[in-house]
Amino acid sequence: MSPSTTLTFLGAAGTVTGSKFLVEAPDGRRLLVDCGLFQGDRAWRRRNWDPLPVAPASIDAVVVTHAHLDHSGYLPVLARAGFTGDIVCSEETARLLRIVLLDAAHLQEQEAQWARESRVSKHADPRPLFDTADAERALGMLRPVAGSDPVQAGPASVVLRRAGHILGSRFAEVTVEGRTTAFSGDLGRPDHPLLEPPVPLGPVDHVVVESTYGDRLHAALGKDELADVITRTVKRGGTALVPAFAVDRTPLLLHVLRELVEDGRVPDVPVYVDSPMALAALDVYRGALGPGSDFRDSVVRDPAPFDPGKLRLVRDPGESARLNDARHPCILISASGMAEGGRVLHHLEHQLPNRRNSVVLTGYQVAGTRGRQLADGAVQVKIHGKYVRVRAEVANVRGFSAHADSSQVLDWLAGAEGCECVYVVHGEEHAAEALAERVRARLDCNAVVPRHEERVRID
Repeated sequence: MSPSTTLTFLGAAGTVTGSKFLVEAPDGRRLLVDCGLFQGDRAWRRRNWDPLPVAPASIDAVVVTHAHLDHSGYLPVLARAGFTGDIVCSEETARLLRIVLLDAAHLQEQEAQWARESRVSKHADPRPLFDTADAERALGMLRPVAGSDPVQAGPASVVLRRAGHILGSRFAEVTVEGRTTAFSGDLGRPDHPLLEPPVPLGPVDHVVVESTYGDRLHAALGKDELADVITRTVKRGGTALVPAFAVDRTPLLLHVLRELVEDGRVPDVPVYVDSPMALAALDVYRGALGPGSDFRDSVVRDPAPFDPGKLRLVRDPGESARLNDARHPCILISASGMAEGGRVLHHLEHQLPNRRNSVVLTGYQVAGTRGRQLADGAVQVKIHGKYVRVRAEVANVRGFSAHADSSQVLDWLAGAEGCECVYVVHGEEHAAEALAERVRARLDCNAVVPRHEERVRID
């Protein structure tokens, strides 16, 4: 039998994180589509420390669909382990990756130092998964691509098309030996308040599609819920703490708060953004505004789309610490969105025990994260090695997800002319299986939920 083009699922199979998909051409050349970290439960996070089944030096190129860590955060590890090829991505993704990867390296270094000094680690000399030098090495390999013209990446011709998930997000059409596989990355909602919708899918032979919300439909954007919980908190004299993903969720929340304040639905109180990464990402978002960008025309025309009025950008650690003893009601947006790291942990540690305050969750919370524990009603959570009582109100505000829901994914897949098989990934098991069943029923197409490290032919 002659050599075949194959696809191996090295991540995001059986879980909603760790996206890594290895395409191997008949001539032995290799392309990795996405290079993400596993997040959530410890069993998955441990896999970040396992070597890949193939030598990183044998991978000819990487395509990154967008800048979120579960799609890009393994790049520094790959670079340290011997990868030397090009990393293909959009121009906006390249700008955001510099922020995201360096911030992640800094947090890794801090956590390793804390583990050494506190002696809580089982390891004699705890080390970070990767450090700043590893991140810089990976960033030096970025090959930003403008527009949607085909580019050569290892064995494949690759076309990047707007995915509408975050600024710069793209789905990748990968063609090897005349056969095309589309990788959705994270697919955005067609009604995203900031971004234009995903480009329709065209003729392809196979599709690898995410299923984060594969078993459910989105509620309408939760503006009413957000307004209600903030208003309640302000009346109590408390702080509405919003753990938010620095990339996309923070600009989106600021844009929605601007509308709510202008409409008189939210009190005009100070809005603090306390996250160095969120502030840097906000600068990238502001710099990308303009005709022909990923943004909707209404956002481009708005003179201050990310300013609710009393916006305060917190850059000094001392000011950040003082926000834990706020003398007036306020809204505090801080990363990370699933409460797994960053300044938001200090705020949670101080503010969760106070009934005046609220914690407002506005995004998907992966199993095993503090955000998921809070969403599930935990009465205490462990932060910095000790347990903290949860007395503050916890509100899980629906509708702010930047992921397409089940029907929106199906609508996008319906444009796949001539598709032989859909591989459903990047979802918890029940969500992936539900989406696969809907694909089979509605589109009359093969739909498979692959296993971790499963290998299939795509020629």
